[in-house]
Amino acid sequence: MIESDDWAVGDVTLTSRFLLGTAGYPSPKVLGESIAASGAQIVTVGLKRQLAAAGDNGFIEMIRAAMNQHGARLLPNTAGCTTAREAIQLAHMARELYDTPWLKLEVVGDEYTLQPDPLELVEAARQLVKDGFTVFPYCTDDLVTAKRLLDAGCPLLMPWGAPIGSGQGLLNPFALRTLRERLPDVVLIVDAGIGAPSHAAQAMEMGFDAVLLNSAVSQSSNPPRMAAAFGQAIEAGRAAFRAGVMARQDFAVATTPVTGNPFLIGE
Repeated sequence: MIESDDWAVGDVTLTSRFLLGTAGYPSPKVLGESIAASGAQIVTVGLKRQLAAAGDNGFIEMIRAAMNQHGARLLPNTAGCTTAREAIQLAHMARELYDTPWLKLEVVGDEYTLQPDPLELVEAARQLVKDGFTVFPYCTDDLVTAKRLLDAGCPLLMPWGAPIGSGQGLLNPFALRTLRERLPDVVLIVDAGIGAPSHAAQAMEMGFDAVLLNSAVSQSSNPPRMAAAFGQAIEAGRAAFRAGVMARQDFAVATTPVTGNPFLIGE
């Protein structure tokens, strides 16, 4: 029997380790099909983008319907915010509109790389935790910033793999491995920069708890099929991690012994 491999955010137990964004899909129908194909139980949506579009134009209700149909939970985000004050204000609006304390906190410090501002991010996280939010902070792979966010009360971390929407994959595996090794009991979700299912599998093989992505699915020629591919890759990467990925060697090791028994014979 295969043991359960559920994970949790607070008192919410989850089985899927795939978090999916909702921006840039060619149609609401394709988005709904992609959510279904992904098996994702957490779906992100940017409130600022909807406000900039002069209202949600039915988008919010469409998202709610898709979530109800597929059993997904909503994770509003503060994408586009550049200060802690702006992010905090938007977070309170999101909680009122979507009726959830969950929040993906984004505070961008550089318009070119969309890299998070660590000082503003920690400040916003500290206040939002006090205000009763469950904060999912989008951060870099910097260990010190990660520790500050945990000290602020964040229950998990969402370090980037590469700049948002770049599709470059895991640019700094060393830093990500360091986070995983130094924070063994913290839920870590790789967020941003994932471009191919192999990138997602790599993150899961390293022991990360989940992967969040959007553009790699929404910008593909067949989003539902790509969502399914990512779902399979994430499951495979997680299974490989639990099975134990073999250590790399700097030299050749013969796979077929030339002496002795080729198998270990048990009693």
